[in-house]
Formats: sequence, structure tokens, C-alpha cells
Amino acid sequence: MIQKKIAISIGDLNGIGIELALRNHAAISKKVSPVYCIDPVMLKQAAGKLQLKIPSDFQTTEDIAPSFDIQPGIVSQKSGAYAYASFVKAVQLAKTNKADAITTLPIHKKAWELAGIKYKGHTDALRDFFGRDAIMMLGCPQMYVALFTEHIPLKEVAGCINEKDLTRFLIDFYSEIKPTKKVAVLGLNPHAGDEGVLGDEERIIQQAIENAHQHIGSQIFTSPLVPDVAFTPRVRKNYTYYIAMYHDQGLAPLKALYFDEGINVSLNLPILRTSVDHGTAFDIAYKGIPLNSLSYVNALNYILGH
Repeated sequence: MIQKKIAISIGDLNGIGIELALRNHAAISKKVSPVYCIDPVMLKQAAGKLQLKIPSDFQTTEDIAPSFDIQPGIVSQKSGAYAYASFVKAVQLAKTNKADAITTLPIHKKAWELAGIKYKGHTDALRDFFGRDAIMMLGCPQMYVALFTEHIPLKEVAGCINEKDLTRFLIDFYSEIKPTKKVAVLGLNPHAGDEGVLGDEERIIQQAIENAHQHIGSQIFTSPLVPDVAFTPRVRKNYTYYIAMYHDQGLAPLKALYFDEGINVSLNLPILRTSVDHGTAFDIAYKGIPLNSLSYVNALNYILGH
């Protein structure tokens, strides 16, 4: 059986990404064929600092970015530049059909900024690379949450709730997932606005839902749900997919319930991209503290299922 080839961008080398890659290589290489977007010089340095042996079949990539001295737990311009270059290399491999999909290890957004990268993260960059409205979805088989707005200040969220963009988002989400049961759509305001008493954004959300239903030909989305009860056990048992209006509305309950196993998936792109749903963990990087690899393994397993 031919294994899927997965391009793995190595993330911020001052963080835990490279340790996850090295420690899990033996297990994941039984299921997929990983190509790590790190050059041999930086790999050797990282493995030395971790006191880990480099597997003989650990496939690296040449010409990533200039080498630098790894500084565990430090936000730096050089590590940010390398992380971005690693990501770009992974995308190029997928674009040219040299990889079937990509999985990204964690970056540090401030390090990207210090390196002069104009994007706030992977999803922003992917939108620009492909000219597509990529959708950020996070979760695990028990529950997935797609975000209508993502990394923007909370004070800007209400102004971004508009009928046209939300309609397109719902249609694109449906086209990607093809859900077979109802998808829960969250309201924006407390009590989902209480019929306009606490805000009227829900009227916009409801109209976008109706527009999407007319286009799809199926009543697949709920009316705006009251956000503070939408994730209670009694309600949650009815849904696998949720659509949140803003970042913490969806991710706070998701991470409270499924932090270790959650992954990040980019939908509505011509390539499949998954990622761990955690950060660089600078506080424990290179310290020999046991890592939880479940998110990384699940990100690769998602590709196997798609």
C-alpha cells in the first residue's frame, strides 16, 4: 500500500515542534511518508540540544533559510524567519504534487512579526497564497468548531458580522464538510440577543442562514443558538460541528473539553492542511519534559481519513 506523503513544516525551532517530530517519527512513518521541511544542519543542532538520535530515514529538505543558533524558549527574528520559510517550502511541495498534504508544527506569531512576515499565522498566509477564503476549523471527531472571525480584536467582531460574508462562509463550509446532520450556528450576543433586547446581530446571522439554505437546498444549519448553553452536555449531544462568530466563543469550550486531542484544519483550499492545536510551549522546550503528542498524531490521522 502506497503511503501518503506529508510535508511537515517544522514550526519555531526555539519551541517544541522539532522534538515532537523526532520523538514521533518511528510511529508516524508506519502510516505516512513524512518529509520534514528542515535542513540537515539545523536538524543536527536541534537533535544535539535535545540529546536525541536522528532516525536514519528522517527525510529533510535543502535550502530552507539561513542557519541560526537555536535559543530554547526565546522569541527571535531568525527563528521566525526559518519557521515561515519552512511553511512556504511545505506549501510548495503540496502545490507541485510532491506531497499529498501538509501538517504544520507550532509557530510563534511575534517571531513572525519580528521577521517582517505580514501574516498573523498560517491561515492568513494560505488565503493569500491560493486566493481563497480559507476556513479555520478546530477540534476532534467528537466536536469541531469553525470560526467565522479569527485573530482580530474582540471589539471588531460585531462590525464583521455581515450578511454577504457570512452567507458565503456557510455555503463554503457546507461544500467542504458535506454534513449529514444539523450544524450548530452560535449567536453573537448573550442569550442570542433576546429578540433584539441585547443586540440585533442575530438578525443578520439568521438571514445569512436562510440565504445559505436557499443556495444549498437543505435546512442544515440551526438558527442562532444561545452561546452559553450551546456546549452543555444536553445540547452538545445533538451536534458534531459548530460555527462560532469569534475565536474565544468557540475555542474556549472546545479546549476545555478536548484540549489534548484537538487539531486545526484549513478548509476551502486546493490542498489539505492540518496542524497541531497548541503553541510553541517555550516554557518546556528542550528541557526533557515529556510532551503530549496526541494533537500532532491526530493532525496526521485526519489526513489519512481524507
